[in-house]
Amino acid sequence: MAKFELKLPKMGESVAEATITSWLKEIGDTIEADEAVLEIATDKVDSEVPSEVDGVLIEKLFEVDDVVQVGQTIAVIEIEGEETVPEVAPKVETTEVAIDAPVKAVAEVSQTIVAAKTTASPVLANSNEGRFYSPLVRNIAKKEGLSQEELDAIPGAGKDGRVTKNDILEYVANKGNQPVQKAVSEPETKVEAAPVEQSKPVEQSKPAKADKPVVLSSGGDEIIEMSRMGKLVAKHMVDSVQTSAHVQSFIEADVTNIWNWRNKVKNDFKKREGENLTFTPIFLETIAKALKDFPMMNISVQGDTIIKKKSINLGMAAALGDGNLIVPVIKNADQLNLIGMAKQVNDLASRARLNQLKPDDIQGGTYTVTNVGTFGSIMGTPIINQPQVGILALGAIRKVPAVIETPDGDFIGIRYKMFLSHSYDHRVVNGALGGQFVKAVKDYLEGWDSQREI
Repeated sequence: MAKFELKLPKMGESVAEATITSWLKEIGDTIEADEAVLEIATDKVDSEVPSEVDGVLIEKLFEVDDVVQVGQTIAVIEIEGEETVPEVAPKVETTEVAIDAPVKAVAEVSQTIVAAKTTASPVLANSNEGRFYSPLVRNIAKKEGLSQEELDAIPGAGKDGRVTKNDILEYVANKGNQPVQKAVSEPETKVEAAPVEQSKPVEQSKPAKADKPVVLSSGGDEIIEMSRMGKLVAKHMVDSVQTSAHVQSFIEADVTNIWNWRNKVKNDFKKREGENLTFTPIFLETIAKALKDFPMMNISVQGDTIIKKKSINLGMAAALGDGNLIVPVIKNADQLNLIGMAKQVNDLASRARLNQLKPDDIQGGTYTVTNVGTFGSIMGTPIINQPQVGILALGAIRKVPAVIETPDGDFIGIRYKMFLSHSYDHRVVNGALGGQFVKAVKDYLEGWDSQREI
């Protein structure tokens, strides 16, 4: 019998590792090709790892909550064929065809040094009682400065009392809420013991954890643990506000021509293409055109340099059933016609609702659009999706009275209008560029050809 090594596949350019969340197969189970073996979570999305072959699972090299690098062997599957000796030791795949011996030797030495440093840390050791801690839990403990005694004292909710990531994060969060009075009182003690330090009262009076408010709950309150994705979204939003100087521009667009045109063609479009024609692909098409007109909105900031993106990849923010957000990306949006755009929008939106997006589906966005009008909001002030520099919020389409200019004079009529809210990074996008871009989107929307065929 031969043995096949199941490795963690590549999941996008910026994804280098993943955390194992659950094993769907146990040792001895029969596995078919393309059948899911385990579930993983990255900092972007949850996913499944399927088997590439038919066989029997004979070895699992990692446990739940372990962090695995892309290219590492995570399991061994026994398959039909001649006996082979698998390379079970974790290794990382590389795009190079061959590596010179000296370079390879240096890489191996570097990996050995990193492994030695990791083993040397006292927090990373298992307890004297033989309690096992996953690499993820040990890394969190090291980052938070927990002692071995503190780690051993954490009650575990995992199998056989194992400490999970949620267990240690909950412990760290609760620990940070307890010593508020002590943290505030420490500066007074230091001032009395060493008067020299009085010249730095601001630095001493602001311990990192003392600034966090303590939330008190009563007996009737319900305490809900944030989901893993919820924590990631929260951190991403806070990081964005701390990174970019957010500025907003607002403009109102008359979309009466689009409203009437869509009503005229949507039924034929459904019969011919088997797809619903919503407003979203129409709006995305006009935004892609405006980005071509204003390429300095299609950029990212890296330190003191600006990266001007060649491709226009539009992210469309989608709400999930649990209240969290995810942003699937339409690659090369400026090269799609309206039919192609509609198919892409419907496919990504459907897979987002079913939690079937792949890591690559949410990678590489260069500009983001969010439809706040879906929930009835007429406008919003969206937070930039880093490392991008702009995001456009589409408000609800409203039927309103408006002044209509004609050669015979002005009169009041009923029009369909919506607000466009443009948030942009004022570090690199000034008010002129931010305003001109959203004005270009408005002009494309209002100039929609009501006789257009599809």
